Amino acid sequence: MQQSILIIEDEEAIVDILAYRLRKEGYSVHIATDGKQAVEKFEGLAIDLVILDLMLPDTTGFELCKQLTAISNTPILMLTARNDIVDKVLGLELGAQDYMTKPFDLRELLARIKVLLRRNNQPTFKKLVISEHISIDPVAHEVFKNGDVIHLKPKEYELLMLFVQNKNRVFSRDEILQIVWDIDFEGGLRTVDVHVQRIRKKLEPSIIETVFGTGYRMRG
Repeated sequence: MQQSILIIEDEEAIVDILAYRLRKEGYSVHIATDGKQAVEKFEGLAIDLVILDLMLPDTTGFELCKQLTAISNTPILMLTARNDIVDKVLGLELGAQDYMTKPFDLRELLARIKVLLRRNNQPTFKKLVISEHISIDPVAHEVFKNGDVIHLKPKEYELLMLFVQNKNRVFSRDEILQIVWDIDFEGGLRTVDVHVQRIRKKLEPSIIETVFGTGYRMRG
C-alpha cells in the first residue's frame, strides 16, 4: 500500500522540491501551507508521516505538533531554519520523532523518513477528537485534555462514551440510569447529575449540555 506523507510548509520552493522527490520515491503526498489546512487534512486523510515546518503564517510548528500528537501517534519530522538546540529539544519533547535544519540534504531526509516509517509500521490509531482540547483513546480507555491524561472513574468514562457515541441525542436521566448503571429508580436520578458535574469539572463545562426539563446531550 502507498504510504502517505503530509508536508506542512509555506515556502513554495521547498514544497515543490519535497513533493516532487517524495512522489518520485512512490509516496502519496499532501500539502498544507498553514495550520488550519494542516489540521483539516490530517484529520480527513490517512497520513503515515508529517513533515512539519517550524514557522507557519498562522501558528508555530510547536503548537501544531502538540495539537497533532494529542490526536494521533503519526510520526512527525520537524524542519527549521534555525540550528538551535533549544528548539530541537522542545520539538522532541512535544512529540516530534525527528528534526532537521534547513538547508538539508534530500538524501538524508529520505533516509530519515524511511526510518520513521519503519518504526511506525503498526497501523496508526487516531483518538476520538471531542473538542479542541479533549480527545479519547477508546482502546486504552484514556481521556486527554490538552494532551494530558485526565483520570475518570469507570462510570464517568461510561457516561462520557454514551454521549460521544450518540452526539446530538438527548438522554433523560432515567435512560442514562438504565444504560450506564442498569438500574431504574427515582432516587438514582441525582447520581446522573453528580456524574455529569464531575465530568464537566474534569474536562470542560460545556462538554455535556443540559436540556432543561428533559436531560442531557453532547452536541456533534
